[in-house]
Amino acid sequence: MTFNAGHTYTDRARTAGSVLAHLATHHPHDSLAEWRARILAGEVEVDGRQAGPDDPLSPGQTVAWHRPPWDEPDVDLAVALLYEDEALLAVRKPRGLPTLPGGGFLAHTLLARVRARYPEARPMHRLGRGTSGLVLFARTADAAARLQADWRDHAIRKTYRALASGACPQAAFRVEAPIGPVPHPRLGTLHAASPEGRPAASEVRVLALREDGTLAEVDIETGRPHQIRIHLAWAGHPLVGDPLYGPGGLPLPDGAAVPGDGGYWLHAFRLDLRHPLDGRPLHLEAPPPPRLALPSEAPWPGLPEFNNYL
Repeated sequence: MTFNAGHTYTDRARTAGSVLAHLATHHPHDSLAEWRARILAGEVEVDGRQAGPDDPLSPGQTVAWHRPPWDEPDVDLAVALLYEDEALLAVRKPRGLPTLPGGGFLAHTLLARVRARYPEARPMHRLGRGTSGLVLFARTADAAARLQADWRDHAIRKTYRALASGACPQAAFRVEAPIGPVPHPRLGTLHAASPEGRPAASEVRVLALREDGTLAEVDIETGRPHQIRIHLAWAGHPLVGDPLYGPGGLPLPDGAAVPGDGGYWLHAFRLDLRHPLDGRPLHLEAPPPPRLALPSEAPWPGLPEFNNYL
């Protein structure tokens, strides 16, 4: 465990009430008693002044919680630099490292690791904590705007490696199950396969049938939350080790897992895009971990042999 430097969370009141009621209502992950103790410890301010639990709060006022330093879980921090120029960065995120702060992670995130060397970097997409692989960052506002436009226009091709359970009978198939929120016993709602959800499309190509499952490549035309996990589960082949999604693309009935729980095998393998400055084709790859590699592929060199780490 490693202590970070702490963090200040701010938000703006939208309704009238007390400071305590606002925090407990808008941040229900912690109890009323926990928020009261934080306020009494002097950790909460309203418009820059220390607040009390029962102080009135009006719409538009700014509430700040100065969270003291806390222990962050130990995770793999070996972020590899794959590509760099004046406009772009491409890095390889290890499995288990969150892309962005949240869920108790702040310093132990991909964003913090990259910005320690490149403070201007902006992530153009995100990967689930349990997913490894390629993440693209823009280094300028102009590059970010052009990449966002290409993403909206589906001009960027995203290819993943996945280990699906069972033996897929087809060499290639397409999944178009809509994805949207469904009830979940712990979270209230969770994205999953839903007839009322938003359109989603994945193209699946089987690379190998193995004893431990089906090794596949998946191109995603849309970027819905947990899309590959949901679509392969909907097709009857949940990712090997996935604690969250079962057949039909729905949460497993026990409700024990949440999206950040790992164990599944998924890797962001390739991005094909146009360079935002000159439009030239750019082909970026993050070598997969050994379990998601073909025998003909050179293995990922690993930390001791690979020096280009952030």
